[in-house]
Amino acid sequence: MLNENIQRTKYVVGDLLSSGLAWFCYNCMRYSLDPIHSGFNTLGTFLSSNVVVIGQLLFPLLMMAVYYLSGYYNEVFRKSRLQEVFTTFWSTAIVTLIIFFLALINDTAPRRRVNYEMIALLWGTLFITVYVVRCLFTSYTSHMIKSRQWSFNTLIIGRGAAGVAFGKKLDAMPQSLGYKILGYVSIPGENDVKEVSLPCYELSHIREACQTHHIEELIVVPTRQNSDAVLDTVNQLFELNLPIKVTPDHFNVMLSQVRISDMVGDPLVDISGSSMSESGKNIKRVLDIILSVLVLIVVSPLLLAVAIAIKLDSKGPVFYSQERVGYHNVPFNIYKFRSMVQNAEQNNRPQLTCDEDPRVTRVGRFLRKYRIDELPQFWNVIKGDMSIVGPRPERQYYIDQITQRVPSYALLHQVRPGITSMGMVKYGYAQNVDQMIERLSYDLLYLENMSLINDFKIMVYTIKTIVTGKGM
Repeated sequence: MLNENIQRTKYVVGDLLSSGLAWFCYNCMRYSLDPIHSGFNTLGTFLSSNVVVIGQLLFPLLMMAVYYLSGYYNEVFRKSRLQEVFTTFWSTAIVTLIIFFLALINDTAPRRRVNYEMIALLWGTLFITVYVVRCLFTSYTSHMIKSRQWSFNTLIIGRGAAGVAFGKKLDAMPQSLGYKILGYVSIPGENDVKEVSLPCYELSHIREACQTHHIEELIVVPTRQNSDAVLDTVNQLFELNLPIKVTPDHFNVMLSQVRISDMVGDPLVDISGSSMSESGKNIKRVLDIILSVLVLIVVSPLLLAVAIAIKLDSKGPVFYSQERVGYHNVPFNIYKFRSMVQNAEQNNRPQLTCDEDPRVTRVGRFLRKYRIDELPQFWNVIKGDMSIVGPRPERQYYIDQITQRVPSYALLHQVRPGITSMGMVKYGYAQNVDQMIERLSYDLLYLENMSLINDFKIMVYTIKTIVTGKGM
């Protein structure tokens, strides 16, 4: 298996060094071309001045922050060359504008044209230096993958004629796409090819096969155009939390937005994960942290008042924690203000809240109505367990029941769960598994249309719900 963290570190270190070099070279050219620095006797005295030294230390870090927000480090093995050019172009342009307004705007020359030339010089130096280093890493990575020295352990879902033929086609390609086919998985209802040189598995044993071979990707290649059978098979794959790709002639059976993952050879369509861009994901995470910190600071007097009210109203702790399943199926403890009596669940058996639930305390009813009990979850957001907007996390007890009826629920674990969601604002709290499944349609719709704009809309609707007291 390839180590993603090591590869990512290479790109990060390369960007940091190339950004520092670009800023140093720009300052050398800036001294030579900009008349305002004629007061320095030599280039050495200019470069050793306090302002320039501080800039040499801080601006490369600023550049790295912009590069992170661009989403460049999210995918580190299969980078699109064209996308790499565009990402580097825009991120260095944004960095140039930020640096200009932070440090260079007062560094004006008598002629406006010179100012424009200095901005263009900074952008050009940054773009060329950073892109050259990135291109070297990407070219080397691409060479290693195409030459089959680097590969990703893959299972083909489909042991019929089409699946086996596709596997052989991938192996026979002069330049590898990076898939190392380690076996085939039978699709129920298909006629399996009898003589196959690689290991074959039943769909019911795929989890064990993935663990044994350290599978990193799945490719679905059905032989027959049986939409129901294919869709049922794919739904069962979602809970494995692995990238799932299908051949282009079969992607139309999937009721979700799709993304082409390979343009060389036979393009494959990625049907797992969210539709949000990589830069959108990173910006969303940063905004989550900033907004959560601000909310906790602003409402801190309210948090104290609620804590006192809970202690005066009933016996038990102020806060209540419960294990939920979150991002990439990782369990975490969600935090809330306690709104029920202590030990509300008998025999430790999960029990959902219903209307006029006698377990809800007087203060708790008010907290739930205005969703004040959810405020401690902003700490979960800061920790990285949750996002402000995302599908609501559930307990494993209910997840097992939901996935038996709607396996595509497992797709929700491709993103961080949220304090609020489209399901919460459109449907509200669920009182049983049937209602959870009804609400699920909204969460899946959100997953297919994730964007910062939609997150903003959901937050606005949530504020409206809180103000009008429609939380219960």
